[in-house]
Amino acid sequence: MKPAAASPAPADETKSVPLPQGWRCYMSPEGCRYYVNTASKETTWERPSAISLLSSSSFLSSSPSDVSKKPLSLVSHSLEFVSQFFCIQINCVTFPLPSVTPDQPEQQLLKPNEWSYCDYFWTDKKDPQGTPSVGGFEVLLQKQLKGKQMQKEMAEFVRERIKIEDEYCKNLSKLSQSPLAAQEEGTLGEAWAQLKRSCHDEAEVHLKFSNKLQCEVEKPLLTFRDNFKKELKKYDHHIIDLRKQLASRYAGVEKARKALADRQKDLEVKTQQLDIKHMNKHEEDIKKARRKSTQAGDDLMHNVDLYNRAQSKWFEEMVTTSLELERLEVERVEMIRQNLRQYTTLRHETDMFNQSTVEPVDQLLQNVDPAKDRELWVQEHKTGELRPVDMDI
Repeated sequence: MKPAAASPAPADETKSVPLPQGWRCYMSPEGCRYYVNTASKETTWERPSAISLLSSSSFLSSSPSDVSKKPLSLVSHSLEFVSQFFCIQINCVTFPLPSVTPDQPEQQLLKPNEWSYCDYFWTDKKDPQGTPSVGGFEVLLQKQLKGKQMQKEMAEFVRERIKIEDEYCKNLSKLSQSPLAAQEEGTLGEAWAQLKRSCHDEAEVHLKFSNKLQCEVEKPLLTFRDNFKKELKKYDHHIIDLRKQLASRYAGVEKARKALADRQKDLEVKTQQLDIKHMNKHEEDIKKARRKSTQAGDDLMHNVDLYNRAQSKWFEEMVTTSLELERLEVERVEMIRQNLRQYTTLRHETDMFNQSTVEPVDQLLQNVDPAKDRELWVQEHKTGELRPVDMDI
């Protein structure tokens, strides 16, 4: 005779972990509570829990071949327990929950004490309200894209400096040919002529500075930026494809999980009908339902395996790509540093050359002698040495 459904459990029992799927609680004629697995017909006086099931079966430490030998009900219950109590899915990625057992090992950093990208960007970035908004890889990618934009703006800055140098060069060259004060004479005239020639020389110095800026600073910045952009695009598309595959596998797991639950529910209903009617037809239905339930369990395990493989592949590529992004960032910063140092070197050289153009002017200015200029001018332009005298009566 089928036992009556049990009355509500005591307060301390209701607060414990809920019964695993497929287990029911009944009350014996003597008033004792016992538990029945509706799929395997297993009975026990002790309240079953997912933890005790896992502990007794050593499911978590089993190899794949061992798992395939376990009862379907235990496998499905264990998979559901691991998913429900040990792990959490965020955007189709499975993450461990904080330790629920003392012996559960903690994850270690892949590259301790290095603040590596591969250790700190697995979950989503949250907005001020605590809602996930941007994926961890997107945060890394945005950092690199920002660096690419900064490099572009630096190249634009250098381009503007080149334009200024070109314009300055043209103006200096034009000024050096100005006829202004061209008729100044003597030592001062020589100094003035040299000053005008120094403007032409300085224009040549700035023209060389402009050309070197373009070849040795601006062009390398733009070239590296283009290659940097191609690398980022390649990595972005690769990770996106892997995430799509992972999402597809996760959808397959959820679909298989639902199918298994439906099959187990159907088997449970047919088993209860058999307990009441004991009909051969129902026995055949139960066998068929069990086969379908077993197949659904196999499908679930297969889909979980495919999902885990996809997630492992995504994990490996995330680590590799994160390290590649680190490498690119280091190369970008180092390349910009070298080019900016080249800029300052060229600037110092330009100052030195500019100084050399004005040194002759300084020397001539030091030799300017108004008395000598007057002597030379008088000798060249004198009109006579006789001076006027008083008139006699």
